[in-house]
Amino acid sequence: MQNSIDVVICGAGIAGISAAYHLAVVHGIRNIRLVDPLPPLSLTSDKSTECYRNWWPGPGNTMVAFMNRSIELMEAMAKESGNVFHLNRRGYLYATADSSRLKDFIQAASEPEALGAGELRVHKGETGDPVYVPSQPDGFEQLPEGADLLLETGLIHKQFPNLTDSVIAALHVRKAGWFSAQQLGAYLLDMARRHGAQVITARVTDIIQQKESIKAVRLSDGSEFVTSCFVNASGPHLQDVCRLMNVELPVYCELHQKVSFRDTLGVVPREAPLLIWNDPQFLPWSDEERAFIREDEQLRWLLDEFPAGAHTRPEGGSDSNIALMLWEYKTRVMHPVFPPILDDQFPEIALRGLAGTLPGLKKYFEKFPRPTMDGGYYTKTGENRPLIGALPVTGAFVIGALSGYGLMASCAAGELLAAIITQSHLPAYAPAFSLARYSDPQYLQMLRTWGSTGQL
Repeated sequence: MQNSIDVVICGAGIAGISAAYHLAVVHGIRNIRLVDPLPPLSLTSDKSTECYRNWWPGPGNTMVAFMNRSIELMEAMAKESGNVFHLNRRGYLYATADSSRLKDFIQAASEPEALGAGELRVHKGETGDPVYVPSQPDGFEQLPEGADLLLETGLIHKQFPNLTDSVIAALHVRKAGWFSAQQLGAYLLDMARRHGAQVITARVTDIIQQKESIKAVRLSDGSEFVTSCFVNASGPHLQDVCRLMNVELPVYCELHQKVSFRDTLGVVPREAPLLIWNDPQFLPWSDEERAFIREDEQLRWLLDEFPAGAHTRPEGGSDSNIALMLWEYKTRVMHPVFPPILDDQFPEIALRGLAGTLPGLKKYFEKFPRPTMDGGYYTKTGENRPLIGALPVTGAFVIGALSGYGLMASCAAGELLAAIITQSHLPAYAPAFSLARYSDPQYLQMLRTWGSTGQL
């Protein structure tokens, strides 16, 4: 059975849903089908820390402008919905105890200000310092933007008393925080449905072309949609779906894990921002544990230096005691399999990595509350910028490779794709996310010298 459809979107994660929202609600395209064999937002969109920030490094201001727009859209939706997805602006707190890295820490903190992320306020404990305004646990309005660089240890420990005494500097990024991904996705999907979009529970099995143009899409339930517009929003399946059109994408997938546990001792304050430990470290083992690990060849890597980036935040309201822990200490590039094969050692490693930042976590070394672990895949390009735009097949488009920032970028990503499809006005950052950028010799030359991973 054939049906004529204006737009078929493969993937009902946050990217596909956002694209459907902007096409239906903003541009008035009613006949849209979101196709996914799983329930909406259930593959990788629900595996995130659900955080957002506008504090991004270069080169250029592309990612800052992109995230500023996405946050602007989220805040507008929060206002019009009564903040059904609980957007807050608690911020990100990057902390360091390494004096040898302090200069680099300050330099990295300074870069996004010049790119449009907002004012950097420096607190040295001197006369004339700006006033530090603490973040609020809820809400996002009438709160500071930019960032506060805290170089006075007294101020750091007054505001964040649970941190280790060894902290010498902290960067509190202010246009940042978190929200409920499920509630944001549900809001966008509900609005898209009200404007005609529908969800089909099936898998895309074939994409039919005629003269290198999209003609129809076949589904696993036997149905076929005649369409001239197909959107690949399939997340970690991005490459597989594109191969149905004989198109190869410069993407790969990394497995990332998350653990939650009941912080019955209240080590992670309920009102805290997202805390990120900025220093490489060795895990804190006892002498006996260290000797045991050294004797086991398969465990010996646990004595090596681990990278920076262990992070944690409270989950839930003031009546919750759940805390989340994340740390990408071992990059695992792989073809995605579901369910993902998770590392049973991850909870203890993350706990020990964060204990250097929050010493109170050491109390859990002997008896750790039963953790809950899940994981998903970051689909990435080499330079960690997304793919949003046209594919080489006429009428085919992609929105993906949103790496670990898919939720925070989703509103601007969906808006951009909808503008490209409808040939509307495009923002200045649009070319930076197009697949065509890899055909630009200047861009390829820049990639050869690109030292950043796109993360701060």
